[in-house]
Amino acid sequence: MSGGLVACAALLGGAAGLAALRVARRWTGRPASTRSGPAVGAVASAATGQPGRPVDRGGPPAPARAAGIGPSTGLGAAVVGAVVFAGLAVALGGDPVLPAFLGLAAVGLVLAVVDLACLRLPDPLVGAAALVVAVGLTGAALLAGAPERLLGAVAGAALCFAGHALLALLPGSRLGFGDVKLAAVLGLPLGWLGWSPLALGLLLPHLLNGVVVLALLAAGRVRRDTPLPLGPALLTGAWLATLTT
Repeated sequence: MSGGLVACAALLGGAAGLAALRVARRWTGRPASTRSGPAVGAVASAATGQPGRPVDRGGPPAPARAAGIGPSTGLGAAVVGAVVFAGLAVALGGDPVLPAFLGLAAVGLVLAVVDLACLRLPDPLVGAAALVVAVGLTGAALLAGAPERLLGAVAGAALCFAGHALLALLPGSRLGFGDVKLAAVLGLPLGWLGWSPLALGLLLPHLLNGVVVLALLAAGRVRRDTPLPLGPALLTGAWLATLTT
């Protein structure tokens, strides 16, 4: 692994973090009701005081503001992007699959900002993430002469989709189908890496989310019925699982 590669990845990640804030602005002003999932009604009611009304366009819904979560500052976004990209460069080195992971991370930064701001994972952004990683993995498979690895990626996506779809359909579940679709996309690179990273990528997001929820409850920042985003935990869990390779 080259130190220059890691440094370049960090600089690229910093720029991607700053760009994520700008790109996310076009999505954070739209009504949260466009995101599928059982939490939508609770978000709209909490933000407006009237059931069925969309979240105000001026910023994050009330639950997110009360919890102190929302779009990062420019410096914070740049630091997060640099750490994410550098970590991927350290884990994957000069592997031809690195560009696919970096591209997914760039779109993931935008998704994280949007989800933190207004509890949305817009389909066009999730679709863009799927396209980036699918094209990147296909290219890496052809370069490595190992097209069979794409089967593992597809299996990973299918397993992540099925597992999270079942969770979303459970009575009382707060998991939205935007989260389900993002989990399926993240299953592609995790399945490419193997069963161990895939298992970690399935487990870690829910552990991380549980820790965050408990910390916010203990601090009195949220109530037990406050809707909170899962997208950042899904992305962070996938990133941490990748670092184990």
